Amino acid sequence: MTANRSTPPLRRSVTITDVAAAAQVSKSTVSLVLQGSPLIARDTAERVREAAVALGYVYNRQAADLRRKASNVVGVLINDLANPFFVELLIGIHRGLDQAGLVSLMAHTDERLDTQARVINSMREHNASGLIVCPVFGTPDSLFESLRAAGMPVVVVVRPPADATVDFVGTDHEQGTFDATTHLLELGHRRIAFLGRASAGLVYEYRRAGGLALAPAWLIDVPLSRDGGREGLRRVLSLRPRPTAAVCYNDVVAIGAMSELGEHGLSAGRDLAITGFDGIIASAHTHPPMTTLDAHPAALGALAADTLLRRLADPGGPTLRRITVPQLVVRQSSAPPVARKSRAR
Repeated sequence: MTANRSTPPLRRSVTITDVAAAAQVSKSTVSLVLQGSPLIARDTAERVREAAVALGYVYNRQAADLRRKASNVVGVLINDLANPFFVELLIGIHRGLDQAGLVSLMAHTDERLDTQARVINSMREHNASGLIVCPVFGTPDSLFESLRAAGMPVVVVVRPPADATVDFVGTDHEQGTFDATTHLLELGHRRIAFLGRASAGLVYEYRRAGGLALAPAWLIDVPLSRDGGREGLRRVLSLRPRPTAAVCYNDVVAIGAMSELGEHGLSAGRDLAITGFDGIIASAHTHPPMTTLDAHPAALGALAADTLLRRLADPGGPTLRRITVPQLVVRQSSAPPVARKSRAR
């Protein structure tokens, strides 16, 4: 008669719950530590890692992705890479996500609704962990509603959505333009034009509102490009009486306006005061150097990345709206009007 051999009990795999109990933290904290998130305090993260090693826990990223139906990829949708502001913004986003162990997958939507919709669908099909989006003009609020319903974390950057329940990171457009206009008024300017795209949504409305009360003829509707700035400047020079200063929607428009001014043998600051908005690196290297509202685009991108990380850590938390105030940087492109200088002499 053959003796019965007892079957050794199967060894249970160590789970994230076991690590959380050993480290005396929540499962979500363990998950963030294993993903390399910077949101967890250093001593807490070290305690979690020590518990994982002691228990023999092995982190399986592929299995984790399947469980949460998400990858370590974050989709980043940029609307206009021809504008250096968005390139600098993208660099800040990439750095913030990279430090957290996430991969940023960038797409250029080129201000096209169909491209934006196609890219977002692709990101969802590939189980992106979340999205950072600078929406194209005309983006419906229903887009963010559908993403929220699908459980896709999204942070809107730069262009504020009408839906106040969507996480948003941006700059105080109205305060910025107000500061630029006040600066020009203090220099003695009273005829101030505004160069920008009238159909640019809430950003235009905010930046326009910061320009105080301007005559309708001095609101110059142009594309948000260097060519738009050139066109706007030509229209400014044709006005009678002619404005003595121009507040530009952004630095790119201001660069175009300054270039066109030079084509007429005129100079920014000496013949027409010009201010920009965004604070791109190139604004300090124009001729003459440009007065602008520095929105610190790279830092803004890093803030957008941090906001998405906070949303991933707390999916059900309150809406995050983080607004920075741009800094007025006065350079040589803004100076008192010529007529005032003559009177002083």
